[in-house]
Amino acid sequence: MKIVNLPDVFTEQMAQQLAALIHIAFPGADGYPTMDSAHTEVKEALSEDRVNFVALDELGDAVGWIGGIETYNGNVYELHPLVIREDWRGQDLGTMLLETFEKRVAELGAVTIYLGTDDVSNGTNIFGLDLYPDPLRHAMGLESINNHPMAFYRKQGYVVVGIMPDANGLGQPDIIMAKRIISWDK
Repeated sequence: MKIVNLPDVFTEQMAQQLAALIHIAFPGADGYPTMDSAHTEVKEALSEDRVNFVALDELGDAVGWIGGIETYNGNVYELHPLVIREDWRGQDLGTMLLETFEKRVAELGAVTIYLGTDDVSNGTNIFGLDLYPDPLRHAMGLESINNHPMAFYRKQGYVVVGIMPDANGLGQPDIIMAKRIISWDK
């Protein structure tokens, strides 16, 4: 397995593989319900303000993809997407992709990376709750249940910086996480 800069290896076959990855991983209305919508996302990921890496197996097929979108004048990148093919999960590939991505955006001058990780399937203890009138109280007690991706990101040093109640429908929040990727030398 090797991790490479996506634009360096991009082909139409690669586009189809990446579209299939995100379509399978995020199939609902909040993700990529059709292959056409997934393919559109792949094409948008190749814009100049984005950073993308792909993990390739020994046959050159895509088994993982991480990308990011420059925001806040380059000080911050939004991580989007991070997806691993199901048969490659649990092998530290997500960690390797994340480390590669963090290193690259730090080289570009970024200070922080943030991401949103939706809970649309009872993955956290706040799923199905009315988070108003005090969303921050709920954010402070937020825990992963049912192996929500939030647990992975916490292991990688990301912290919850907020939640967006009902982002995906009533009781289905988006969890906003972030990590400073440079040292604080003050």
